[in-house]
Amino acid sequence: MWKKLHYMDYGLLVPYLIISGIGVVMVYSSSSYVAAQNGITPTGYLIKQLIWVVLGIFITLTCMNLKIAYFKQTKLLGTLGFAMLIVLVGLRLVGQSINGAAGWIILGPVSIQPAEFCKFYLIIYLASIIAQREAHFGVARFSELGSQFVMLFAMIFLIFIQPDLGGATINLAIAAVILFASGIPYFVGVGTFAGAVAAFEWVLVPLMSRLPQSVLNNSYQLRRFLGFLNPFKTASGAGTQLVNSYYAISNGGLTGVGIGNSLQKRGYLPEPNTDFIMSITAEELGLIGVLLIMGLLLVMVIRMIYIGVRSNNTFNTLVCYGVAAYLTIQAFINVGGIVGLIPITGVTFPFMSYGGSSMMVLTLSLGLVLNISALEKMDRLNTVRQAG
Repeated sequence: MWKKLHYMDYGLLVPYLIISGIGVVMVYSSSSYVAAQNGITPTGYLIKQLIWVVLGIFITLTCMNLKIAYFKQTKLLGTLGFAMLIVLVGLRLVGQSINGAAGWIILGPVSIQPAEFCKFYLIIYLASIIAQREAHFGVARFSELGSQFVMLFAMIFLIFIQPDLGGATINLAIAAVILFASGIPYFVGVGTFAGAVAAFEWVLVPLMSRLPQSVLNNSYQLRRFLGFLNPFKTASGAGTQLVNSYYAISNGGLTGVGIGNSLQKRGYLPEPNTDFIMSITAEELGLIGVLLIMGLLLVMVIRMIYIGVRSNNTFNTLVCYGVAAYLTIQAFINVGGIVGLIPITGVTFPFMSYGGSSMMVLTLSLGLVLNISALEKMDRLNTVRQAG
């Protein structure tokens, strides 16, 4: 089963391990004050994150050595999709609410976020149905695939109304990337994107600004949105997270104040070990540390795209593009939120932020790309041997 380990793609594995290692250190540093507030030992979050990282490495290696055919079984994908819909509907009715979103299943000390698993499912499901369609008709046309998307759009809608705008956006963007890569006409995508931007700028922003204060006070997501629009004007309320993120980044400068020396993690920034871990990283490791982490992630994304381009298998290619899009979009939404480019949506930074659901899904996705990379290497070596 483990023979694919001989064909390991270290261009993916090494950056992943380095980012995860930095993440463990930063989770330990950034969670010290949170741990004290919650009555947890100083090493509580560190131990949990170490467990998730070790489990993630095991998941990565296991997924790498499974047969690719397991991920394309029609009956399995259909069953998983139906089960996920049921879970998402159940979450809307009885889900545990954290930070304004009813998107969590609490199992004792463990919190599971099903919306995270939708990202991986969406990638393999879309890649599978498009590859099957091409196998039968030679091309995957958007109109022919429309009926297949009902379940996926239902999932994204259920995630959106939790409300989890960040999760819904990432899932929708992953689907868009895979569809574009499959041959959908670009004018369809460009027109959709332009329409979304126009609606955001001309309709949504003015509408949000005019909502009654009573509505804003009862909506965590809307308060975050208003904090994005006027962070310093609302610094004592909705804008406090973004303003304190600015302070953290400013304090860090080029080289940072040193690990453990952040001021903003001491009660000023909420979720310093999850949503705002990159703010604390910028404060303690400086711009150089942040650029190193983002550079390592960029190496992984470029490597995934390269593997996808070289593959002659549609499923493999679309999976690589989908996972690359997943990492890119999630990192952009996280960093974009803490620097004020986009509203803060509670999205974690890949492989860095504290949390099990995100780590499991990310490592599942990485393991599948490593699996594809190993298969490509094995095929090329077999071709060389036969030619020789």
